[in-house]
Amino acid sequence: MAGISLEKIEALAPDQASLVAARKLVKPSGWSGLSSDNAGLIWGECQGSGSSPYRVIVSESDAGYKCTCPSRKFPCKHSLALMWMRAEGKVPFEAATTPEWVQDWLRRRRTGAGAADNADKEVAPQPKNLAKAVAEKPEETDPKAEERAAAARERSRREREDAIVAGLDDLDTWLLDQADAGLAGFAGHAGKSCRSIAQRLVDAKAPSLASRVDALPARLFGLPDSSRPMAAVEQLGQLHLIAEAYRRQESLAPELCADVRREVGWMQTREALLSEEGAITATGRWRITGTVSEVQPDKLRRLETWLWREDPGEGPRAAVLLDFVPVAAGQTKGAYRTGEQMHATLVFYPSARPLRALVKEITSPVQESSSEVALGDGGLLEAFSGHEQALAVIPWLNLWPLAFTNARLRRSGESLFLCPGDGDALALPLMSTQWSLATPLLAIDGFSGFGLWDGYAFRLCLAQTPLGRWVAE
Repeated sequence: MAGISLEKIEALAPDQASLVAARKLVKPSGWSGLSSDNAGLIWGECQGSGSSPYRVIVSESDAGYKCTCPSRKFPCKHSLALMWMRAEGKVPFEAATTPEWVQDWLRRRRTGAGAADNADKEVAPQPKNLAKAVAEKPEETDPKAEERAAAARERSRREREDAIVAGLDDLDTWLLDQADAGLAGFAGHAGKSCRSIAQRLVDAKAPSLASRVDALPARLFGLPDSSRPMAAVEQLGQLHLIAEAYRRQESLAPELCADVRREVGWMQTREALLSEEGAITATGRWRITGTVSEVQPDKLRRLETWLWREDPGEGPRAAVLLDFVPVAAGQTKGAYRTGEQMHATLVFYPSARPLRALVKEITSPVQESSSEVALGDGGLLEAFSGHEQALAVIPWLNLWPLAFTNARLRRSGESLFLCPGDGDALALPLMSTQWSLATPLLAIDGFSGFGLWDGYAFRLCLAQTPLGRWVAE
């Protein structure tokens, strides 16, 4: 094999720890879609700690590489592991046509935009040894040390519970202050006010709730002036509901309890979710129906990948994969493109309305598809009723996916509204940032699609029309 050898991998590795970490990934069970072409490219998808697999590409001719993981080491352990499997020759790489995401990397390399992805980057030499990484054995566990660690974790958990409750008490006081001052003008001073209580919630170890409060001013200013006072009442009321639900966890159903704890900031690890007995899973042909990238006030970029299961059967039909990367990492994109499909098993986080999920296993490679997404037969009214049912169960719900058929866009002034194709019994205002992009859809009598409703505006992600597919990207 030209270009990559074990000696080359040893030289490329940024440090010994990267070699040790890469060695643990040199096994086909953690990979899917291992492929190669006749131009010296190899690629595959490796399941990491994120909700979706990391996409890894390596050029055998010059050892260039790219991985979608957020690691700050170059090359990362996933890139090294892919090279390692290729160099050893024990894992088969199927001959395949180069997918679009690999072609995109090639185009960026040719134009110089992907220069930072090249493995020729200068790094300070560090002592590394491939044989030592192979021979390294895991440390033996000390039962007494494990007991002490478990006791420390339990003590830390109790301390965090107390800190969160104290933070919620401060949130209650803040909410009363806003009500006393009058909510009609809340939006005018929401920025400074929300920042102060959000910082208090961060100190109280409730980061997710803090992010929700921090995002409130932007959420309000995205609405028309006339809608802001009522929206402020609704949003502050939801904060009160979350705080009360957290205090009364013992009386809640387990699924709703999981929802409120996650809303406050308790996170379940990937390993814990995959090993959880009774976790909800759904297997089938999943289509990527939308991707969203937004910068949060905490300087993290939130990457959402929305999926729709085209096969009827048991389990949720819609799912969202969430990943977070530092803003400093640049214009990071998600691992998937709208329209791609894969056959996979997803496992869902416990919830009264399961939606957030992780990819447990991919049984067929992710591939481009020009066929229409099988969104079912339900119209917009039926999809909207699903949102109302979810809101009745989780009253602080912020976002819900709607998959619909036979809808159309209508204009009122400069605003666009999504309506059922057979009448005006419902009109969902389209996000103002999409008005220009979605204007051509006004000429379509009826289309099916997928989008996200936040209670105030609809984000259209995908529309299937007689003229072809419309995608919000």
